[in-house]
Amino acid sequence: MPFKCLSLYFPIIALLFSSASFSEELVDIMLINGHVLTMDAKLTQYPQGFIAIKGNKIVAVGPQTQAKQFSAVETLDLDGDLVLPGFINTHTHVSMSLFRSLGDDVSDRLHGYIFPLEKEFVSREMVYLGAELGNLEMLKGGVTTYADMYYFEDEVAKAVDKIGLRAVLGQTVIKYPQADAKTPKEAIAYAEKFIKKYKSHARITPAFAPHGPYTNSTEDLQKIAELSLLYDVPVLTHLAESQKEQTTIAERSDGLSPIAYLESIGALNKNLVGAHVILANDNDITLLKKNRVGVAHNISANIKSAKGVAPVLDMLKQGVDVGLGTDGPMSGNTISLIDEFSQVAKIHKLWNKDRSVMPAVDIIKMATMGGAKVLNLEDKVGSLEIGKLADIIVFDTKSANMTPMYNPYSVLVYSAYATDVKHSIVDGKLLMKNREVLTANEQNVIKRAHEFSNKVKELLISQGKSIL
Repeated sequence: MPFKCLSLYFPIIALLFSSASFSEELVDIMLINGHVLTMDAKLTQYPQGFIAIKGNKIVAVGPQTQAKQFSAVETLDLDGDLVLPGFINTHTHVSMSLFRSLGDDVSDRLHGYIFPLEKEFVSREMVYLGAELGNLEMLKGGVTTYADMYYFEDEVAKAVDKIGLRAVLGQTVIKYPQADAKTPKEAIAYAEKFIKKYKSHARITPAFAPHGPYTNSTEDLQKIAELSLLYDVPVLTHLAESQKEQTTIAERSDGLSPIAYLESIGALNKNLVGAHVILANDNDITLLKKNRVGVAHNISANIKSAKGVAPVLDMLKQGVDVGLGTDGPMSGNTISLIDEFSQVAKIHKLWNKDRSVMPAVDIIKMATMGGAKVLNLEDKVGSLEIGKLADIIVFDTKSANMTPMYNPYSVLVYSAYATDVKHSIVDGKLLMKNREVLTANEQNVIKRAHEFSNKVKELLISQGKSIL
């Protein structure tokens, strides 16, 4: 009889002890059976690893054997695919995607194509559509965070908000009249309003974007530097990019380089992100390090414009934070960042006549933690670590070009295509799954972009300009 009574409890006892879910932590998304490149300070890898995401943060990362401690609302079995932090594009002009492939081989591209086209077509509608198109390209190419400089930057913010990427968005200030501001004073006021609106946004960091030292007055550059410290926001600018800039600044400042000039007027500080930085000597690099200035290295745009090769190896040796950028779609043409990898590695090897410099792992470091440091986001993104925001990408390793994979860094730098990016997660949300964008109608955006391009073609033909 006692045995019979005890037997009544056996099913309950068995349920309690056999239910794995009783002790498991429930998370929102779990990536399992992946080859995880954490990109942390030790470059920790988990050839058979997992990541658990709860809310917008990473709550666990480690060997696959630890995954049994968790259960998830959605689990992605990666079957050996590469997992790493989302790439960070530290410099672009995303809305210029609508002008891509125009004037590529024309010597006076800036004045012959870009400025006239912008005067005719830049509007709120154009900026938003171009941002949608560019955001889609970056999302599908593994970029999860990007830094942008353009006009009507609040329209870019709307596209970022809709599609779900993370971005540092700089409202342009330039001495010439533009569609969104007729004077630099108006542009600064526009930027301040934009900054106040988006300062607390979870994924958008608003910023000032003076076009460059030579296209802004000393007074305006000083004002922007002062306001950036007041609001604690970035300043995005083109810096030490061209001989014209160098000559103009030397005349203005009694022979100083653009970098030395910015320091002399109090505009060189931790909030500044300098794009290109091609014409930088040893003293300039010392000033960049001293003032904690971040550098966006845009190899494709630099070599396509025949402006030179930035001394990135010297910058890295001196401890300057360097990230990778694509520049705008009229300069580097693609904005997925992956296309930069191989060129950065090969051009620096050629430039320095040394095959061993700029190894593949350093390229991926610049594309992840390097970019995060440049944008002062290293405490949030750039590596896969517990407590950091869940900005994660997955590469399909089953394609012919990704096979075999002895060294994952080398495969990413020298073999990968943007089309190998399989899944993208930003802020804990799955934005792309199996190459399908989940937050936007990709075909509708492409259709509207084609319609816009027809208007551009009509104008150029009427002006007798070639589009070939």
